[in-house]
Amino acid sequence: MSTAMDEEERKLQRLKAAVHYTVGRLCQSIGEDHQKEFSRQVIAAIAETTFRQCDIFAKDLEAFARHAKRSTVSVDDVKLTARRSTALSNFIQRKSEEIASTNQEQRDIRKKSAGKRKNKETEME
Repeated sequence: MSTAMDEEERKLQRLKAAVHYTVGRLCQSIGEDHQKEFSRQVIAAIAETTFRQCDIFAKDLEAFARHAKRSTVSVDDVKLTARRSTALSNFIQRKSEEIASTNQEQRDIRKKSAGKRKNKETEME
């Protein structure tokens, strides 16, 4: 009989395997670009470090949202989590601005098309 803990452990192992696989593929790609090879031990160490760092990020994000009395993680929580790494923080800030700009453009387009529809409806009456 499978318990809930067993199921959680299986999910965790599948997630770790997916991270390991992805790290392996990235190392392979980077190695090809730079004529280098990564040992299995190095790939395993990078995968484990990546998994642990993601776990830390997830716990930090959850804590920041909880502290703000929210159940949803916001962009500001992500920015706050990335504050320890200047490069990561700058990257997230740029991406955030790109997304905000794209969202504003889409809202502007919707407003214009809604205004045109109202004008057509008014003319038809």
